[in-house]
Amino acid sequence: MQGLLSASRGVFDKWIGWKRLGILASLTIVTIAVLHLVKTLKGIDTSAVLAALEDKSFHHIALAALCVFGAFCTLTFYDLFALRTLGKFHVPYRIAALSSFTSYTIGHNIGATVFTGGAIRFRIYSDWNLTAIDVAKICFISGLTFWLGNTFVLGIGLIWHPAAAESIVLLPQLVNQLIGAGLIVGIAAYLCWLAVGRNRRELGRDGWKVVLPSAPLTLVQILIGVIDLGFCALAMYLLLPNNPPIDFMSMAVVFILATLLGFASHAPGSLGVFDAAMLVGLNQFGHEQLLASLLIFRMLYFFIPFAIAITIMGTRELWLSVILPWQHKRKTPPMSPAPAVAPPPQNRNG
Repeated sequence: MQGLLSASRGVFDKWIGWKRLGILASLTIVTIAVLHLVKTLKGIDTSAVLAALEDKSFHHIALAALCVFGAFCTLTFYDLFALRTLGKFHVPYRIAALSSFTSYTIGHNIGATVFTGGAIRFRIYSDWNLTAIDVAKICFISGLTFWLGNTFVLGIGLIWHPAAAESIVLLPQLVNQLIGAGLIVGIAAYLCWLAVGRNRRELGRDGWKVVLPSAPLTLVQILIGVIDLGFCALAMYLLLPNNPPIDFMSMAVVFILATLLGFASHAPGSLGVFDAAMLVGLNQFGHEQLLASLLIFRMLYFFIPFAIAITIMGTRELWLSVILPWQHKRKTPPMSPAPAVAPPPQNRNG
């Protein structure tokens, strides 16, 4: 049996591999989402979408914008938590906030967040003597914060409202509840494993070694992810049509699944994937009204923050690469020429 498993693993590593499998999964998700979105948009009445946009309450849009602002403020603690976990106490909060906001916003909108976000983080943290390995560890712990928070809320949501995910995952409610219970049990087991001792919390070796947060700090880590997700979901909830009514937790389950599918697809801004999943999961709403809500949410959560992040990074690069060297050059006094040395007098008598 062991020989068969080893042979199967060898065939998998040689002909498929986890990288190819990940690419295939991403392409599958994107293809299914785009096909469904195209099918849905064929019957869309553009004038009805514009009318739904005009009917949106300015008060609700303002509250949703405030929730998005709260989400990005919470997002700044992803990198701060990672930095403190790694013992990088010399990096101040403002730098962690800058890195979190710009790397996530630009990386998520461009796509391939692991690479684009990592490159932006390295550009910022290299000025504070952090290496590429340090940045990789920060990305790992920040990603862990995101997944722990989403997994916890999704588990609670599937137990509480299993019917909310039925149209997306196409599974019976009982199975959804069992999956939710499994997610919560998994997090509880992870916390117990962390509580056993420091040696069990070490991952990797040599310079790549990461000491995971303790169980109490992991609860803080989960809380950061939950608050961030809560602000995002509340923003979407405020933008939904008033009829038919829907409770927050049911919407949150659909929102989390759509968000995770968007991340798994690696599509720029989760474009097409997030929207298709929301349209499938919230099919009780009219497509035109829901599309209007999604357009406003994209404007608040994707487009405006992306423009701000690009402006911040562009201004920073202009300051560091052009203005600062020019100011330094102006303040540096010009070097005076060395005094000419007179030739020694010649001896006329010699």
